[in-house]
Amino acid sequence: MRPLDPRLLRHARSARGYVGLTAALGILTAALVVAQALLLARALGRAVHDGATLDTLAPLVGWLAVVVLARAVVTSAQERWAHRSATRAVGELREAVVARTVALGPRRLAATGGAATVTLATRGLDALEPYFVRYLPQLLLAATVTPGTLLVVLGLDWVSAAILVGTLPLVPLFMVLVGRLTEGRSEAGLATMQRLGAQVLDLLAGLPTLRAFGRERGPAARVHALGDAHRRATMGTLRIAFLSGMVLELLTTLAVALVAVAIGLRLVDGDLDLVTGLAVLVLAPEVFWPLRQVGAQFHAAADGVAAAEQAFAVLDAPAPPTGSLPAPDLATTTVHLREVGVRTGDALTPAGLDVTLAPGSVVALVGPSGAGKSTAVELVLGLLRPDAGTVVLDSPGAPPVPLGDVDLPSYWRQVTWLPQRPVLEPGTIADVVGGASDQDRDAAATLTGLDAVVAAAPDGWRTELGRGGAGLSLGQRQRVALTRALLSDAPLVVLDEPTAHLDAAGEQVVLDAVRRLREDGRTVLLVAHRASLAACADTVVTVRTGAAVPA
Repeated sequence: MRPLDPRLLRHARSARGYVGLTAALGILTAALVVAQALLLARALGRAVHDGATLDTLAPLVGWLAVVVLARAVVTSAQERWAHRSATRAVGELREAVVARTVALGPRRLAATGGAATVTLATRGLDALEPYFVRYLPQLLLAATVTPGTLLVVLGLDWVSAAILVGTLPLVPLFMVLVGRLTEGRSEAGLATMQRLGAQVLDLLAGLPTLRAFGRERGPAARVHALGDAHRRATMGTLRIAFLSGMVLELLTTLAVALVAVAIGLRLVDGDLDLVTGLAVLVLAPEVFWPLRQVGAQFHAAADGVAAAEQAFAVLDAPAPPTGSLPAPDLATTTVHLREVGVRTGDALTPAGLDVTLAPGSVVALVGPSGAGKSTAVELVLGLLRPDAGTVVLDSPGAPPVPLGDVDLPSYWRQVTWLPQRPVLEPGTIADVVGGASDQDRDAAATLTGLDAVVAAAPDGWRTELGRGGAGLSLGQRQRVALTRALLSDAPLVVLDEPTAHLDAAGEQVVLDAVRRLREDGRTVLLVAHRASLAACADTVVTVRTGAAVPA
């Protein structure tokens, strides 16, 4: 990533105003720095050379105090605005990454790793804050204060300006060398953090199974090793940051010392007046200060820059084209899957699948694990596009419309999807389930067995659930999701292995719910592993994996 990447301004709109304001404050800071140096030099020169008293110097001291106060106010305003802009820009970038990941579909998420994307969108992009708060302001100050003060020094004393121009390139040269030395460290640190995040997320997801087999302590060594690797990478970056900061301080100190020696020699010879010498001596460190800060803050911002590069890789990835036609009424529309298949490696999964979802029918997909049943569900939902065949919506009195040409949000509003692991939003049980009336809600809860769960809950329907339905067992969450599906008015209901985590009593609940959906005239697509569930369907379709296909 370049010091100020245009992609950042394009994807994070808050950064545009921040950059403009910081540039304006940088120009103001340069003017204040020059004014402070000239006022201080004039006051000291008159006091030392002319023997002026404090009463005589009072106006100069007063103006100097005003300039110092103004500089403090400008610095405080810039830092305050930096924190706010960093929060907004990181939020916008995070939202854009999540939205583009969703638009790219589950295939991209599976290829790159869901945990890596989660780490990038959370802790990874949080590392951009030092870039906004510390690095970027100093970069803009280096583009304003440094040349401004150098021009003033040139107007006051060309010899000192020549010394500064000769030594100034050493700072960016050294920064480039350090940058090449540390190239890849931040990317490696972010990759280690992503692996650590993926390991922890997988461990948490499988913790109930690991505990059931007494293996919950097994992955601890791997997590510990990844944590140590991330710590070593972070400490290595900090070590280089401290060493490079020390060398930068040494370079700038020697350069200012050269200016001071030259000024001192010419003051002794009488070739330079005291006021000019003092002004140049005060301005000389200010020439180097922004560049020193850029070098010092570079390592603090490096992790955020590496995360931003990954974010831009996601944002710049071409998203599949989206349709614009409004979805037809699914209550009277037949959904056809015609010879569909999705390329997985060198095969199609599923292979040449034909499914017809007629209004009010119940269709079950059966087949061995890995045959492509869940992939077929994603094709019906519009989350994937087939590499072979088409998905067509056929409504009466209108020509068939490919699902790829349809505006998906208008389509999704007419679909209820119950995945293998239901996703429940935080809130009360009543809020999560929904329903037009308490009577309808209670009737649906009685059918799914949720009424018993509610009766055992501490606050009944007002019981608060955590993120993902925390507070309920997996079977109880399944009953909540089934009740929500019954209360939804969506004409198309997709149930992906709804009995996977249920006992015999829970299985009967699902069978009753499917019969109820059929009675209501709604179209139901089932992914069934159990024969009892497939037996309640009007049509049973066997899903098969295809043979190898040419690339």
